[in-house]
Amino acid sequence: MNINEWWGLVERAREAAGDRADDRDAPDDPLPDALTDVLAALEPARIVDFAVTADEVTASACRWPLWNAAYVIEGGCGDDGFMDFRDGLVLLGREVFTRAVADPDSLAALPVVVRMSRGESGWIGYETLEGPVRRAYERTGGTADAFRTAVEAADRGRIRTGEPGGATWDPEDDGLTRRHLPRLAALFLE
Repeated sequence: MNINEWWGLVERAREAAGDRADDRDAPDDPLPDALTDVLAALEPARIVDFAVTADEVTASACRWPLWNAAYVIEGGCGDDGFMDFRDGLVLLGREVFTRAVADPDSLAALPVVVRMSRGESGWIGYETLEGPVRRAYERTGGTADAFRTAVEAADRGRIRTGEPGGATWDPEDDGLTRRHLPRLAALFLE
């Protein structure tokens, strides 16, 4: 699946979710179900292609500066938390995702991040993109096991991301965080 088509599907789901597309914290978050609906209209093989491309897209965000931004925003961030953060970042759309990978400090401009900095509700992360994608596959008549098998077969031979890229620093060092992420530091550090 080419990247423009892939992002187009994400954008269709965002449009269906309307003005509630940017916060994963709401208990009735409409975006995951909207993504399932959009993908369920595809052939099963295209849903598998979406899943494989999703892995590639989220792997492209496996960068220390973004991880450290997630650490600041969420008050800590481990391996699983960073996977959730990247999956949720995808759901914010191509423009926000691309900008955040290039400049993690740009996340300070997002309303959900501003709310989080005030201790209000909000969350960028999403537990796993696989959930809505697998549900779409199941709606087309497949099973969860068949989905996993198909994704593994389509993904075979791809090089996996190892250690995150980019320069890192100790995100608990306020001085370094202020230097690397000044806008986020202004929101989250006292």
